Amino acid sequence: MCVLNNASAEHQTIHVAVDHAPPYSKVGSDGDSSGLILDITRAAVADKYHIRPVPCPLSRCLRMLEQGDVDIMGGLLKTPQREANMVFIEPPYMALSSSFVFYTKKGSNITVNQFEDLYNKRIAVMRGAAFFERFDKDSKLSKIEVTSEQVAFDLVLKERVDLAIAVEDTAEVAMKVLKQPISQLEKMNYRYTNVIYGYMVTSKEFAQTNAAQYLRRAVMDMAKSKQLDKIIAPYALPPIPESLLQ
Repeated sequence: MCVLNNASAEHQTIHVAVDHAPPYSKVGSDGDSSGLILDITRAAVADKYHIRPVPCPLSRCLRMLEQGDVDIMGGLLKTPQREANMVFIEPPYMALSSSFVFYTKKGSNITVNQFEDLYNKRIAVMRGAAFFERFDKDSKLSKIEVTSEQVAFDLVLKERVDLAIAVEDTAEVAMKVLKQPISQLEKMNYRYTNVIYGYMVTSKEFAQTNAAQYLRRAVMDMAKSKQLDKIIAPYALPPIPESLLQ
């Protein structure tokens, strides 16, 4: 495999990692990629730099970003580990007052009323994803890693796992796009509610380039001018709060 990195002062091509997570990003069977992170990157820098999508599963995208083999990826939540290994671009373009929700197959007789009820349940999680700190750090939970949220819900419906965890607002949009039978799923009473921020992120190596500086300025300028709100609106995402633009 060729090395994609090109972090010199002459950085003319920006490599954008794209994982298949409809409706926010899509990778076709032929590898053709589309989605919000590409829309934002092109609007910000396509006048000056060439954009090259790099399709990959989430966990591989993250690994390639940390290694500097790609320059950008999108939709990531901040965690201390990620902040140590990559650079987050302000402001976040996803700002959702939503919940991490646990889904089971309707009629399964599974109940989760408090965090402790998650023990001894098989929980499908997307490999490489971050959720909330207590869940992420609890090694006593039985987490079954899968390649995508779509696979997680398929396993729930086939009763191969007990639960799947997802952000309520984005997961239910995705299930409708993928025509998954949301009516066959049931939400557990226990949920973790918070403001959830999704960011554009760059590799540490790319962050040192002129291209990255240009990108950071352009994204903030688009956010302040409300152009970024127009780009994210077709994805059913709310406008970026003014408090994040200071």
